[in-house]
Amino acid sequence: MESVVLPTLTKKEEIDRIINNTIDKVLVLRFGRLSDENCLLLDDILEKSARDVSKFATVALVDVDSDQVQVYINYFDITLFPSTIFFFNAHHMKLDSGTADHTKWVGKFHEKQDFIDVVEVIFRGAMKGKMIVHCPLPPERIPKYQLLYKDV
Repeated sequence: MESVVLPTLTKKEEIDRIINNTIDKVLVLRFGRLSDENCLLLDDILEKSARDVSKFATVALVDVDSDQVQVYINYFDITLFPSTIFFFNAHHMKLDSGTADHTKWVGKFHEKQDFIDVVEVIFRGAMKGKMIVHCPLPPERIPKYQLLYKDV
């Protein structure tokens, strides 16, 4: 199967544009670094999946080392990489995966089908007007992490 080269966003204006212009599709934004091994593993899964989800999703990468995207990193409280955030018609979609944070997926997906299943559930929920959906993956396939709260 052929993989797709995903766009890398480095400016706030690029992120604003893609969020506002992605209509009737899930927008998947991966926040991370090209130098991080987990980000590269996730990027490989995203690239291999992009064609399969292209009818109902758009995937893009966000370079967290760019000074111009820090407003989004702060707004979504992204402290662990990679973090993946989902939108539908410019609305932030949340995913209840049994973790403390429903605003983003933290970590990589174990395999291509896991990513496809998550995006499909988000799309179906969004088409029904839901803003939060339940993760279809079993708990052992969901990355575990410790949340660190600043100034607490």
